[in-house]
Amino acid sequence: MSTRPSQHTDAFAVVAVSNVLGGLFSTLQNIVVSTGVFIWDFFLAIFNLITPNHPSNRVVPQGYAGAGGLWPKYVPAGPGDSRCSCPALNAMANHGILPHDGKNITFRQLNATVRSTYNFAPSFCYFVPNHIATILDRSYWTGVFDLSDIDVHNGIEHDASLTREDSIWERDQGKVSVTLTERLLKSGTGPNGDLTPADLSRLLAERRAESKANNPQYSQALQHALFGSANSSTMLTIFGGKVADLRPFLLEERIPDDWQPRTTTRMGLTMAAFNGTVLPVELGIKKFTVPKAKAKTA
Repeated sequence: MSTRPSQHTDAFAVVAVSNVLGGLFSTLQNIVVSTGVFIWDFFLAIFNLITPNHPSNRVVPQGYAGAGGLWPKYVPAGPGDSRCSCPALNAMANHGILPHDGKNITFRQLNATVRSTYNFAPSFCYFVPNHIATILDRSYWTGVFDLSDIDVHNGIEHDASLTREDSIWERDQGKVSVTLTERLLKSGTGPNGDLTPADLSRLLAERRAESKANNPQYSQALQHALFGSANSSTMLTIFGGKVADLRPFLLEERIPDDWQPRTTTRMGLTMAAFNGTVLPVELGIKKFTVPKAKAKTA
């Protein structure tokens, strides 16, 4: 009598159990790592409260690109260069802080360069690249990526962006929507037309209504909504909402001459401090009643 069916069943069971245990181990590992990063971030936030800030004109450390406001030469992306939906990363590539072609970047390299360029806290600079590596199923410690790789839909890239058309309409998320970006830049109600948290809440409410009406594949789960608010909030934290700086940064993906990050805390922008901006922006969206957007016609 043949025992092959039983052998196949046993083999399947072993593989299934191994996959389940591997998934549980990975989940537990992620929970432990995330908890450790949040604790680390909390203590960095406390340290920022009790130590003096950097001088506003000397936020970027000496010896790094951008120190004293001296940024490497700006060279726009050319044919074959990889770019993504994040203006901050594209600008770094355009200035050669990341490889100009936007390819074969290590996650650890991203960590270090984002920290020195924009003054994010080291906890923040580990958490985000590690999250990207997880989305791409690559190793944070040894993996590499191209900028365009991070635009896996509903990973970090999401519908209803303030500067990009939804991916259903524009597959190349490295491409800036001039129409959307100009609308953003002209919407500030702060001094000198600068952007405020309420401005971002209003604009995000409008974009989500438009996207929902026009995009048959529209999705806006909680994590995607929070990514949208977080991505937008960097314009308030790192750029202070200053439209004069945001205009070249968003339209040309160029770091303005003599620019320094507006976040001047000693250890940089922590996730704890950042959430103090992100959550009011996201919660503020509910305050705006947006007229039902008209669907696009073919």
